[in-house]
Amino acid sequence: MNYWLFKSEPSAYSIDDLKRDKKIAWEGVRNYQARNFMKEMRVGDLALFYHSSADPMGVFGVAKIVAAPHPDESQFNKKDSHYDPKATREKPIWYCVDVAFVEKFKEPILLGAIKNDPALRGIMLAAPGSRLSVQPVSEKHFEVIRTAGRS
Repeated sequence: MNYWLFKSEPSAYSIDDLKRDKKIAWEGVRNYQARNFMKEMRVGDLALFYHSSADPMGVFGVAKIVAAPHPDESQFNKKDSHYDPKATREKPIWYCVDVAFVEKFKEPILLGAIKNDPALRGIMLAAPGSRLSVQPVSEKHFEVIRTAGRS
């Protein structure tokens, strides 16, 4: 099993939206490195759900990968803001996975706490300039954050 972190602005899509919807395709990622991480995901992997560009910013819960990587349908839709004219059904450029709600934390684990926790040293999220919307997380870091979120 692998562990991940998904960032989303809560005004666009929040942990509460995922709880309501139960499952969604994580479409619209338009960064090659983030796309490549999604192509590595497998059904059963777990992901931290992070609210970015918000007050407060932090990890608000956990999601699970419930469908293997597949072409992101938004790349083919001319009316979608994520449309990519270079993508074709025969040669898709962008991929996504389906994620399902697992749990919402009692209290979010805020970015400042993540940056200051010695047990989370080395987590990509705390690295200067870390802007990737999808990124890997070690099992240790995942468990530290999940345990704190359940407290």
